[in-house]
Amino acid sequence: MNPLFLSPEHVLQGGYFNATLRKLQEPNTTIEPHNLMYPIFLLENEDAMQSVSSMPNVYRYGINKLIPALVELVEQGLKSILIFGIVETLPKDARGSSADCSENPVVKALPRILEACPNLTIACDVCLCPYTSHGHCGLLTENGVIDHAASVKRIAEVALAYAKAGAHIVAPSDMMDNRIKAIKDALVENKLQNQVSVLSYSCKFASSMYGPFRDTMKSSPMAGDRKCYQLPPGSAGLAARAAARDVSEGADFLMVKPGLPYLDIVRQTKDKYPHHPLFIYQVSGEYAMISRNGDSSEVESTLMETLTCMRRAGADCIITYFAPLVLNILCRK
Repeated sequence: MNPLFLSPEHVLQGGYFNATLRKLQEPNTTIEPHNLMYPIFLLENEDAMQSVSSMPNVYRYGINKLIPALVELVEQGLKSILIFGIVETLPKDARGSSADCSENPVVKALPRILEACPNLTIACDVCLCPYTSHGHCGLLTENGVIDHAASVKRIAEVALAYAKAGAHIVAPSDMMDNRIKAIKDALVENKLQNQVSVLSYSCKFASSMYGPFRDTMKSSPMAGDRKCYQLPPGSAGLAARAAARDVSEGADFLMVKPGLPYLDIVRQTKDKYPHHPLFIYQVSGEYAMISRNGDSSEVESTLMETLTCMRRAGADCIITYFAPLVLNILCRK
């Protein structure tokens, strides 16, 4: 007997020597349009379109520029988007009054997007940081610390405004304790609980990989940081507790953010809550790194490998700025 042939269990290469067999070794890793959600930066100026210098091929859109782009992407298979509102002329104050006012770009745009793309699922990020004068995700006390009760109440008000404007999903990204229950209570009170889902940024870490996003949104804190409410990068235990908190409060979907460096948290969360669809956010820093990874073929190869690994770890939907490119790759295949 060949001395290398120790036992049948040690002969693996007979199971993946061609492309078809290799696919059989990769269960639950397919990437289809419904596995993608495209983040959108929405401007007040309805006719504006601005490139994002730190994120190649990413733009900030006014609604008149966004609609044609979305229609084209929907024709290619796009199923869902995540909208972030950006204000440049509306006032920013301590309570984020512009987050849900009638002139808010998200509130104004939702009916138009629904009319132009009736089959597109629309999620709206719910947070106060783009609209507050201090740049924090909650309201502050006179001492400059988070006012928890006031923050949760205000976040629920904003979520309800987006729900009434037509959002299918509200996605609170603030990481305040108990905001999922507050939002669910508001939806129930307004008889929207069976028309609007809640996607919780349940495991959102205080990462250094958000830089390009914060520059794009102009939402960095004026003082201090967000480490008192976003999770420490090494805190698997806190991530588990945060997911458990949001599940108990009624979250429909969970999320891990950022993506690739936190695949262990993705697997941990999916194993604990297999019946909750799990989102993963491939954040702006990840996008910037992959975008600069070589020529177009190298970028595509790295991207698809990364997305496959996210699916392998347990992600059901990947929020990615690469969604247009991925749709293009899928169409070519």
